[in-house]
Amino acid sequence: MRTVIEKPLFNFKRLLLMPVFFMLTLIVGVAELTYLSGNFGKKNVVFGKNGLENVIVGSAGEIENKDISVNTIATGADARPMLIKKYLEKYNSPLVPYSDLIFELSETYGYEYYWIVAIAQQESNLCKKAPEESHNCWGYGIHKNGTLKFDNYELAIKSYAEYLKRQYFDKGLNTPELMMKKYCPSSNGSWANGVNQFIEELKNGSFDM
Repeated sequence: MRTVIEKPLFNFKRLLLMPVFFMLTLIVGVAELTYLSGNFGKKNVVFGKNGLENVIVGSAGEIENKDISVNTIATGADARPMLIKKYLEKYNSPLVPYSDLIFELSETYGYEYYWIVAIAQQESNLCKKAPEESHNCWGYGIHKNGTLKFDNYELAIKSYAEYLKRQYFDKGLNTPELMMKKYCPSSNGSWANGVNQFIEELKNGSFDM
């Protein structure tokens, strides 16, 4: 008799719980639909391989890749080749196509990116006043016995970059004032002042780009 009585009682409890379970499932479902509809088309920020990305969330939370825009922040190192290029463009220098080469050679020889450009500005107004067909924008190897000439600007830049390291930086002549004593010993100081001015322009980006 005990078994016969308890079985219907157990089934009756299950019947009572079913409506409660159904209502909870319905509430959760409605909440999810409300959340998805409220976020449709909104921008969200996620982390991608290249940093922060602004993405558009579409239906069912899918990301529309065509709308992805990557926010990149240029570091100081990244800005240096661009500063060289913009500076050369500002003065309509024929060295513009060689801005990356100038930076790479400066890095290779271990001195700052601005030296080759600043001295070229002082010596030849960035190659616009160099000896004819010499491609020599730095006034080196020019004396009463002749003028050092190159077939093109690339060869000239490579030669000068190595010369600058060997004859000046390796010997501790690493400021415009120290360089001037060897580079332009007859100068009254204007050579060093000019080079310093052009260095500051490049370092600070204080030229009209």
